[in-house]
Amino acid sequence: YGSTASYAVVASASGKPTAVRAVGTACAKNPLPIVVPCHRVVRSDGQVGQYVGGVAAKRTLLALEAAG
Repeated sequence: YGSTASYAVVASASGKPTAVRAVGTACAKNPLPIVVPCHRVVRSDGQVGQYVGGVAAKRTLLALEAAG
């Protein structure tokens, strides 16, 4: 599985380091949330943040992936 990255890291990787909110909006509007794994985008403070499928689902997906 892939690793997690903060919204800020994803924004920087896109070449727009100040576009943190845009990353959040893109994740929120993601029509294929498992195929495009927005559940792996987390907050810079270590909290999981929001997810289109709900925070509980995001935590579950991250835990399943961490377990291998």
